[in-house]
Amino acid sequence: MRTTTNRGLQPNVLGTFDTIVMAVAGSAPAYSLAATTAVLFGAVGLAGPAALLYCAIPMLGIVLAYARLGRIDVNAGAGYSWVGRTLHPFLGFLSGWALVFAATVFMVAGSLPAGSLTLSLIDQDLATNTPLAAAVGAGWFLMMLLVVLGGARLTVRAQLVMSGVEMLILLAFVLAAVAHRGRATAFDWSWFALDHFHGADTFAAGALIAAFYYWGWDVTSNLSEETRDSRRTAGFAALVGVGFVFLLFEAFTVAVNVLLSAEQIRAAGPNVLAVLGQEIWPGVGGKLLVVSVLLSTVATLETTLLQVTRSLFAMGRDRTLPAALGLVHRRWNTPWVAVAAVGGAALLMFCAAAAAGSVQRILSDAVAAIGLQIAFYYGLAGIAAVVAYRGVLFRSVRNLVLGGLWPLLGSAFMLWAFVESLGELSTTALTIGLGGLLLGVVPLLVYWRKGSDYYRPARLDAVRALAAAEASAPAGRPRTGPRDKSYATDF
Repeated sequence: MRTTTNRGLQPNVLGTFDTIVMAVAGSAPAYSLAATTAVLFGAVGLAGPAALLYCAIPMLGIVLAYARLGRIDVNAGAGYSWVGRTLHPFLGFLSGWALVFAATVFMVAGSLPAGSLTLSLIDQDLATNTPLAAAVGAGWFLMMLLVVLGGARLTVRAQLVMSGVEMLILLAFVLAAVAHRGRATAFDWSWFALDHFHGADTFAAGALIAAFYYWGWDVTSNLSEETRDSRRTAGFAALVGVGFVFLLFEAFTVAVNVLLSAEQIRAAGPNVLAVLGQEIWPGVGGKLLVVSVLLSTVATLETTLLQVTRSLFAMGRDRTLPAALGLVHRRWNTPWVAVAAVGGAALLMFCAAAAAGSVQRILSDAVAAIGLQIAFYYGLAGIAAVVAYRGVLFRSVRNLVLGGLWPLLGSAFMLWAFVESLGELSTTALTIGLGGLLLGVVPLLVYWRKGSDYYRPARLDAVRALAAAEASAPAGRPRTGPRDKSYATDF
């Protein structure tokens, strides 16, 4: 197998539409709804729509932060590079490590439902067999591993098919839910109000779960080195993707509140969309939504693999993890060692999951643990954007609000949810979430002592970076004028 350490990822593979599809698929609308609706209901009851709304507002601040940081540093490591170059390399490494660890845990959290859903299409009784579900889920995971190994072009084509069918099914059921006459509960606007939460700790727990719903849109930043005009495209695609999935999440969460009873939601667990589909369209609806969840699960396995392997590639390239992770395959232009490493680690976790108990219990703990990791690295990215752009924040009100206050709000919200939820999580979730972060300290110290250049960074400053980009703009290309010299947020 011929490889070289000097090759980079293949540039200009993804266009704007491709990148938007990746952002939507990264958030995995059908999978997130299926895996997390019952967990969210268990945490906040009928206030699920409020949790999704009040998490979306600060989440958009993090999207703005990523868009602005991606303007001045195109890097497959995304937050790993940005946080390291603005706040501190130790925090940058832990930011990248949090993504890697969360994504690896998600390989199991995502593949188990894929296995269970596949079995349910054959025989509902088989779906409760955790070892069998783990085996089938591992099969789906390996299939996506091979697709990702085959290169970005193959990955995009597979994603367009899977996500396209998923969106058609989901949108059809949104319309059907609106027209459906059966009601378990009358719609209530108070579901969007703050007074439905029983204290700050309950709100924080709901926010952490809601963060898991949205998580994945930042795959656009990890793919920036492979995207055309990525300084604009990655941020724009992330914004469109988050806005689209927000509407889908709210529509389905309200539909679940209205059409299903509390007992049905709790009993359904990760099969809640199948139960909802059966309620809307008896006989066929449940199966169709199961198909959409299966497609969504497989699609998001693909985008998560892209995120974790690109992050590992950047870390290997910087020698903050073994340099072999930075190897790129000569033919496929993919970080094949990183792909193989993730595959091996995930398969070991499948073996552990097969003996761990029910799919629903594994999902509940995994979602909470991943939520901690997400809140940590998103929170750091929000602060990094404000620090990087501090020299231009007061040039206009727009810059101050969209580039300073909103990302800072997003960061504060994520870090607050991280701290506030610690008392609400199970011992297993805390062990996975916090233990995973602490585990990253070991390679951090090892490669810091080895003298990686990453730990002696060139500071990331928007004023200097934008001036350098302006000076190097190709001849004939329109140069930025005074209006957009600050690169506000005109993606």
